[in-house]
Amino acid sequence: MSIRLRLTAWYSAILAVTLIIFGSAIYGVIYFNTYNEVEKRISQQLKKIEPSIIVDIGTGAFDFTFKRGPSNIQESQIFAQIHDYYKGVNIPDQNLKGLGIEIPIPSVDPEKIIKSISHIQIQGKPFFVYHEPIIAEGGAVIGLLQIAAYTGSEQNLLNGLQSILVMGSAIMIIIASSLGLFLAHKSIRPIGKVIEAANRIQKGADLSLRIEYNGPQDEIGQLIGTVNNMLSRMNGFYKELEDAYAAQRRFVSDASHELRTPLTTIRGNVDLLQKVWDEESGDRPNMDEGTLRLMSNEALSDIADEAKRMSQLVSDMLSLARADTGQTFEKSPVPLEPLVQEVARRAQFLPHQAEWIIGNLSTLNGVYVLGNKDYLQQVLFIFIENAFKYTPNGQVSLDAFRYQGQIGIRIADTGIGMDKEDVPLIFERFYRADQSRGVTEGIGLGLSIAKWIIDEMNGSVEVVTKLNEGSTFIIWLPMIFNVPLE
Repeated sequence: MSIRLRLTAWYSAILAVTLIIFGSAIYGVIYFNTYNEVEKRISQQLKKIEPSIIVDIGTGAFDFTFKRGPSNIQESQIFAQIHDYYKGVNIPDQNLKGLGIEIPIPSVDPEKIIKSISHIQIQGKPFFVYHEPIIAEGGAVIGLLQIAAYTGSEQNLLNGLQSILVMGSAIMIIIASSLGLFLAHKSIRPIGKVIEAANRIQKGADLSLRIEYNGPQDEIGQLIGTVNNMLSRMNGFYKELEDAYAAQRRFVSDASHELRTPLTTIRGNVDLLQKVWDEESGDRPNMDEGTLRLMSNEALSDIADEAKRMSQLVSDMLSLARADTGQTFEKSPVPLEPLVQEVARRAQFLPHQAEWIIGNLSTLNGVYVLGNKDYLQQVLFIFIENAFKYTPNGQVSLDAFRYQGQIGIRIADTGIGMDKEDVPLIFERFYRADQSRGVTEGIGLGLSIAKWIIDEMNGSVEVVTKLNEGSTFIIWLPMIFNVPLE
């Protein structure tokens, strides 16, 4: 059974119970008041009849000498009768004689009869009868006084009231059930949209759609709002997952491409060495010993270079894999001035054609940052090597400055620069600007590793670049304390 039908059934059942209790209470009150009036009329007639009963003390016989005529409509519907147990006869009053009926005598022992009122049917007509035994001296019951009131009009009134209450209640239940089913369907209708959205999620359909709802912010409104928020988050997670899968596929594709080139070179040189030094092979070239050695040394040099390149690539990929798994490195206070000066000294031995300029580094005196010395050196070398690679002529400079509790290490060059559209992408793995592909060596992982290290040190990178005019990278790191070195 659906929720709509269950709600309607509950509403209808509660309404039915309420109407039954209410109708029964109304019927009971009217029933009590109606027959209470009849009892009052019987009591009034009883007061008039009792003085007319004459009992002979000697013989125990009695006579009923009260002769009354109907004075109004109510008295005309009151009937009296005395039953003589000794003679076994009924003595009716004039109203009962005119009606031509007798009031039935209770079929019980006269001694057990007590004052009571009961409903009886006489010739199919309803009467309300009062019974009172007539007791002689000595306690013997010698007769029975019965006063009956015709209750046909009262019975018709109560029957009509009962029919009205029953029919009215039934009609109200039918109307309320129909209206309740309509309202329940209208109230539950938004839940159908929630079910549709859930089915759409199950089928993997478009998660960008939302459930439209313009009703009040009741429980259903809050439910729909929660579902819409859940869909928004799921849509965001789904897009992030798609982006992650795309990045993973691109990473694998780029890594395979980067590994294929050195492997091809290594394999070609190995094949060459096998042919050169295989004495039994007929493909061995006819060369003198010096030429063979020179060719072998060149092949071994190529193999060593490509192996070194592959080792660097695997090391970089391992660093990024650690970053993906949330691994970090140990951090401690690192003095920047000696570290940067050492990097600047060693950087002049890197392959480069541009002029290497070391600017003012005195501002680093006494500056400490929370990080790792080796990783921080790796970051600086990554930016300096990139500057050298993309500056075929011109200059590359290194300097530092402070600003609002942070230290900025600036590496600037006058090289090929980048388009502004490339700036948001340069820290992605294997990404290289179009103008640099095939022109300079590299695999496109250095800046990704540098960004991870800087993020782990709660720092940031600022990039300023212009095509064909150069690029400037500023590494911002928070200072933990500032005490001049001794």
